[in-house]
Amino acid sequence: MDTENNSYVDFVVTARKYKTLLTKKYIGRPVWNKTNPGEIRATLPGSIVELKVKLGEEVKEGSLLLVLEAMKMLNRITSPVCGTVKDILVSEGDKVGKNHLMIVIATE
Repeated sequence: MDTENNSYVDFVVTARKYKTLLTKKYIGRPVWNKTNPGEIRATLPGSIVELKVKLGEEVKEGSLLLVLEAMKMLNRITSPVCGTVKDILVSEGDKVGKNHLMIVIATE
């Protein structure tokens, strides 16, 4: 580790103060962003087997949106919110990667 270019960072745990150097892996980690519950993303890479909703359709929480085949299993993707299907960014037969945006639901 190159300690000449790094500076010590203070952090406090249970009222005790510590100094440490941050690793390159920690500094280069992906930044966490709060997710939008209306954005339906793939949790695993796979293939879209069947779409169950159409553009502009009203959906309730728990409504089936699509079926995603991942790791030889059929995964039922349901709506986490009530709202209207604003955008469908996949079609049947498409291959999607992890975290791929598939459907956008506009919540009221």
